[in-house]
Amino acid sequence: MEINNTLVNGVLKSNDIIQALTIDEIGDDHLYTGIETPLKEDAFKLSNEEKKEQIANLFAQIMDVMGLDLTDDSLKGTPKRVAKMYIDEIYSGLNPVNKPKVALFDNKYQYNQMLVEKDITFYSNCEHHFVPIIGKAHVAYISSGKVIGLSKLNRMVQYFAKRPQVQERLTNQIGVELQKVLGTENVAVIIDAKHLCVSSRGIKDNTSATVTSFYGGDFNNQAKIQELYNYINN
Repeated sequence: MEINNTLVNGVLKSNDIIQALTIDEIGDDHLYTGIETPLKEDAFKLSNEEKKEQIANLFAQIMDVMGLDLTDDSLKGTPKRVAKMYIDEIYSGLNPVNKPKVALFDNKYQYNQMLVEKDITFYSNCEHHFVPIIGKAHVAYISSGKVIGLSKLNRMVQYFAKRPQVQERLTNQIGVELQKVLGTENVAVIIDAKHLCVSSRGIKDNTSATVTSFYGGDFNNQAKIQELYNYINN
């Protein structure tokens, strides 16, 4: 189905929105199509300020349709606040200019066992409902001669988390990127997260969590996996 997403004076035509949201389009097919976040070819044609202006206009329309009074002192600044939050904060990982700069150092200590950075808290957002995913990431690697600053592991997790996400994709993106940066296949990533699209809507199950993993190189060994879990659970 072809959808006309033409903006008219900064407004996405409502009939196009209605046309897009058919039962087949919404569905429950939550499989992602690949490891890359799906972006348009011209995703960065607009400047951040232009994006904020358009998002603010569109979000004001959403609030108006919902019946909220945008002249109220508490609400009138909300569209701009949401736009700033989207671009500068919770979806800043969409823009490659925000990718962490990584410096590697020689492994002068000759430490050849796994290094584990555990309990990295992150906040992401489900790309199906745009509600939060809150969790912890555990990242491990075995040096091939180079090491990375510990904070860069945290920053890499945050970079890929700050975009509309699927947990499986997030896990793989972190793992593959660290393999490239570190020059080794010996990377493992485990993510344990709570999805508010499950706990705050739909089935409304507040006790379940989702765990995903990425194992590369030596971490495809059951003994190494057990060692990693021992570190995480210690």
